[in-house]
Amino acid sequence: MDRFVVMGVSGCGKTSIGQGLGAAMGATFIDGDDLHPAENVAKMASGTPLEDEDRWPWLDRVGVALGAGAGTTIIGCSALKRIYRDRIRAATGRPVMFLHLAGSRALIAERMAARKDHFMPPSLLDSQFAALEPPQPDEAFIHVDIGPSAERIVADLAAQLAARRA
Repeated sequence: MDRFVVMGVSGCGKTSIGQGLGAAMGATFIDGDDLHPAENVAKMASGTPLEDEDRWPWLDRVGVALGAGAGTTIIGCSALKRIYRDRIRAATGRPVMFLHLAGSRALIAERMAARKDHFMPPSLLDSQFAALEPPQPDEAFIHVDIGPSAERIVADLAAQLAARRA
């Protein structure tokens, strides 16, 4: 499998883990936040959670970008609900593995409060957890505990993915 989505609630580390994993695997990393329509960014920046209708065009863009990549491609995208992951899979047109970054609300809130220049306010974290439907056994995924350092997470994920390819 050469298509991966680093998923989870806002503030869990999708971008830093995705960038690190991309570098470790010689893969292309795409930040799904860059694919949001301007209206979505403005809505979230104002403290208003997105509705499913807001997300559909974005999820389609995520899937198309993931499917169009040459070689191994990794994209960071919340992919909180099963229906969102199904939409990404359909738009990608090939198998996708989801790397679910998971941690406690307290840890993620602490990380969100420390980051600068991001449109997603910490006030929306509860809505992210409320929407989250963790991947199920019939989905291709790896559950990732975000407690360790980013470097450790990237090394562990790279090793797991290499072992699956062998």
